[in-house]
Amino acid sequence: MNRPLRHVWLVVSVLFVLLFTSTTYFQVIAQGRLNAHGQNDRTLYNEYGRHRGPIVVDGHAIAVSQSSDDTYGYLRTYDPGAMYAPVTGYYSVVYGFTGLERSLNDTLSGEADALFYHRISDILSGRQGRGATVELTLDAAAQEAAWDALDGRRGSVVALDPETGAVLAMVSSPSYDPNQLASHDSAAVNEAWTALQEDPDRPLTNRAIGGDLYPPGSSFKLVVAAAALETGEYTAESEIPGPGTWQLPNSSAVMNNHAAGGTEPCGPEDTSTLADALRQSCNTSFAMLGVDLGQEQLRETAEEFGFGQSLEIPMSVTPSTLGEDLDDAQLATTSIGQYETRVTPLQMAMVAGAFANDGVVMQPQLVQAVRTSDLTAVSELTPQELGQPVTAANAAQMRQMMVGVVEDGTGTAAAIDGVEVGGKTGTAQWGEDRTPHSWYVGYGQLEDRKIALAVVVEEGGYGSRTAAPIAQDVMEAVILP
Repeated sequence: MNRPLRHVWLVVSVLFVLLFTSTTYFQVIAQGRLNAHGQNDRTLYNEYGRHRGPIVVDGHAIAVSQSSDDTYGYLRTYDPGAMYAPVTGYYSVVYGFTGLERSLNDTLSGEADALFYHRISDILSGRQGRGATVELTLDAAAQEAAWDALDGRRGSVVALDPETGAVLAMVSSPSYDPNQLASHDSAAVNEAWTALQEDPDRPLTNRAIGGDLYPPGSSFKLVVAAAALETGEYTAESEIPGPGTWQLPNSSAVMNNHAAGGTEPCGPEDTSTLADALRQSCNTSFAMLGVDLGQEQLRETAEEFGFGQSLEIPMSVTPSTLGEDLDDAQLATTSIGQYETRVTPLQMAMVAGAFANDGVVMQPQLVQAVRTSDLTAVSELTPQELGQPVTAANAAQMRQMMVGVVEDGTGTAAAIDGVEVGGKTGTAQWGEDRTPHSWYVGYGQLEDRKIALAVVVEEGGYGSRTAAPIAQDVMEAVILP
């Protein structure tokens, strides 16, 4: 071979190696990064041009994919939008996805491993691939009752089936219309997004399971009472101190007996039964009881209810927390649901659910079933125990005390004729010169129909006046359909 030909051969060889190397790099090594790149239009069209399965509540599709006459192929729509938005989330070509649209993306798009054989069947039969249908546990009547009762006020309602963990209602208010973010009109989507981001009421936050968690106020006394019963040293009829005021240990601060600043003792000679202390919501009683129990016992019981646990329902739930390394004054304040105690409404519904389920906390779940396009079930809800913070006998005592709160205490506004209703109100201080948050946590049962729930209304004032009537509406929707 003469010298010029060798040069040509060498150049061609080098070019071939470079071509092979670059092709291998971009198609194999860099494939994942390039596919995930935000400016890769092909990936966007593949993702948003795929049919997604519907999200269904009580037979009604609250999120569906409709054919669109544009480059994306399908448009996600929501009906009704705002009432379910904290659950469904949005599916946006501009801002991605949230809620169940995100956590169940593989299922809704048909790409989940569990749908592999269904995808193969579609390919072999020539059918267009379709995402799976996701049926939710939500009860449409309970969801609507909670939504209507909150009436746009900032707050949340979560209701559970205490025996299965099925989420019957999950409302966060104020909410937003996910259709505005799912639109293919980028300018309109950006305008809607900016307005939502600038809204001081934070409508994009799912208050039921995240955001800035709430102090539970006196509703946390349910956890303290349960912890006391579990020691074996207390019963519902045990006498406990309840002076009108109490100076906190190693502190100059003085605690009043009631949220309104009342200084009346809980009973004659500054004592009452544990049941009466809960019925009257005596601050000093539970502060002193919490100090007597100690931080370890209180924390252990709270963790059995789910505090500190990272839950997936399948959306991620922010863990509820107690303060760390508490001195006695801090422990006393923690025991009435203040100091650094922070909870989600879902967590407090789980607390109530344990008492209605013989002491067992069930794993909360939003998905009833996943079905293929031919309605074949891929998965169905399987109840799972999360823990047992109290024995069945102590759960019965807690129900008895909670019924007392509703029949002749601070929770009378939640009562329903002919129905066993038990609960606890809360008035949670959260900022200087700010109106307290309003809480109600409880359960209702009639024959085989049961519900456990938590209601919080931000700056709603007394739980007995604001949250309890909302709870009544939601319980009626489930128990008295």
